[in-house]
Amino acid sequence: MSAEALLFSYGTLQLASVQLSQFGRLLEGSDDVLHGYRQIEITIRDPDVLEASGIEVHLALVPDASAPPIPGKVFRLTPEELAAADVYESENYTRVAAPLASGITAWVYVKASPTVSL
Repeated sequence: MSAEALLFSYGTLQLASVQLSQFGRLLEGSDDVLHGYRQIEITIRDPDVLEASGIEVHLALVPDASAPPIPGKVFRLTPEELAAADVYESENYTRVAAPLASGITAWVYVKASPTVSL
């Protein structure tokens, strides 16, 4: 099992077009729920992401303990597929480990904090 990574998706990584373009295959996922975050919308400008998803406005997560639970899918990815997901999510997201309602911990992409230039 160490060769696999668990990834919780609440958005475009569930789309067949994105899975085929990023992983070269369709993923099988199991339903789960994430607590402690709320969904916001962000505008995507990366042309590769726009081509894969066909959607300019994507969902992103920000911490919020009082927000309603977020349903999604847990996918089993190879390390190479997880790296491909990192490329797809680009500078808009940060990957963090999060506990899910099922009791497992999976990677999830949350809104990246803006970087501060000094």
